[in-house]
Amino acid sequence: EVQLVESGGGLVQPGGSLRLSCAASGFTFDDYAMSWVRQAPGKGLEWVSAISWNGGSTYYAESMKGRFTISRDNAKNTLYLQMNSLKSEDTAVYYCAKAMWGGVSEPFDYWGQGTQVTVSS
Repeated sequence: EVQLVESGGGLVQPGGSLRLSCAASGFTFDDYAMSWVRQAPGKGLEWVSAISWNGGSTYYAESMKGRFTISRDNAKNTLYLQMNSLKSEDTAVYYCAKAMWGGVSEPFDYWGQGTQVTVSS
């Protein structure tokens, strides 16, 4: 059974940092690209970032470039999102998602339960 479990969310002040983690199990983690997607209150899903199976290629939404860093540790079956210089508009539930067939640009077939990030003073 595929499981994706996010952690690391919380309340942080504007300008602060958080690191999200996504523990994966039930599939061969290093065969698949992974992504982070978020949903702000009252809004739709927004793609945040993606990483190739080996971590060699990373991609970011424009508003996250230079502030967020996606990474993975295939030995630990874990995906990360380092978020710096956080803004109030980054407040959202953050989900990790698995690529359906392995590639970065593919749809997702599994999602985690999400972790809440709140940026507020």
